[in-house]
Amino acid sequence: MRRLAPAALALAGLAACSGPADSPTPAGTVASSPASSSAAGGPSPSATSSASTSAVPTTHEFVVTEHEAFDEPWALAFLPGTDTMAITQRGGALVLRDPDGAVREVSGVPDVAVAGQGGLGDIIPGPTFDDDGTVYLSWVERGDGGSGAVVGRGRLDVAGAALTGVDVIWEQTPKVNGDGHFSHRLLIDGDHLVVSSGDRQKFDPAQDMGGNLGKIVRLTLDGAPAPGNPWADEGGVAAQFWSIGHRNPLGLALDADGRLWASEMGPQGGDELNLIVAGANYGWPEASNGSHYGGGDIPDHAPGDGFEPPKAFWTPSVSPGSLLIYDGDLFPAWSGDAFLGALSGEALIRVDLEGESATVAETWPMGARIRAVAQAPDGAIWLLQDGDGGRLLELRPA
Repeated sequence: MRRLAPAALALAGLAACSGPADSPTPAGTVASSPASSSAAGGPSPSATSSASTSAVPTTHEFVVTEHEAFDEPWALAFLPGTDTMAITQRGGALVLRDPDGAVREVSGVPDVAVAGQGGLGDIIPGPTFDDDGTVYLSWVERGDGGSGAVVGRGRLDVAGAALTGVDVIWEQTPKVNGDGHFSHRLLIDGDHLVVSSGDRQKFDPAQDMGGNLGKIVRLTLDGAPAPGNPWADEGGVAAQFWSIGHRNPLGLALDADGRLWASEMGPQGGDELNLIVAGANYGWPEASNGSHYGGGDIPDHAPGDGFEPPKAFWTPSVSPGSLLIYDGDLFPAWSGDAFLGALSGEALIRVDLEGESATVAETWPMGARIRAVAQAPDGAIWLLQDGDGGRLLELRPA
């Protein structure tokens, strides 16, 4: 076990994206931006280094326990009504981890296209999981014109470690060549399924209303465009859109007031934490607090540019690969705060959320790329390291 206290906010950033085609980014500090604008290079917030003497501390120290290693793990989910955790591996395997550490591979997983950043992606239990075992999964498939992410719904038998009845209910369109920026994170919001859809490293589709690349979409639980979406009256694929102008959003989470937040990888710098507003345009590739690989300029977010700015951003990059908004009891000082797993930053980052504002608060170097962050039913925080031999980590108060 390792005992960790809050660390300084200087990180060794390497790349803005998670795939093999990514380019290096130099080391630097994080910055937070006000709600109306984001000034790159702004002051870095200070980490809290000791607990308050009041009943509720200002922060926590925690102990890290290392558990099993997995082959390129991508996502984890705690399955309601069980003591079991589901873990996806990019190469196409879905496994169940029992409390004693026993790991069982699930049968019936769809065939996936594995290349670059693509493969098996997210898994989340459906609202009726307790009754019928419904789960939603995302993965990459190949087809005419290239590849793209899809979302499927099926039934998971935990005791039998079997997945059955998987039907594809949504897909990225159009399929394109290349193996990056699929995003395909999933979230259930009441009667809706929210899916992040990356720009597939094609830039302009994020602003194209004729395809769902570079968008966050809101669907019914059956995968149809949700009634009341901002562009519902336009029909076609645009009826799916909740927001547009995204690059590679790899984290989705709801706060206690039902606001939707997303963490997003920028280009060379300009990683973002965004409050997702229905009908808003987040600017990619017309605005970013980063620059193109090789140094090409992109206009910064600025008041009046017509784009929604991030609530916090990182330049140089930390490469946020996941997002959690904490609501457990084990770490009361962190209630309502956002946690991001940093890939190139090899860190866990805490962001203080107050209403619609966000301030980067603490960063803990983890010594490895952090792919996923999740909260257990008892309030513990669990992480997955990225890559071959990526370990499952458990965080509890020291």
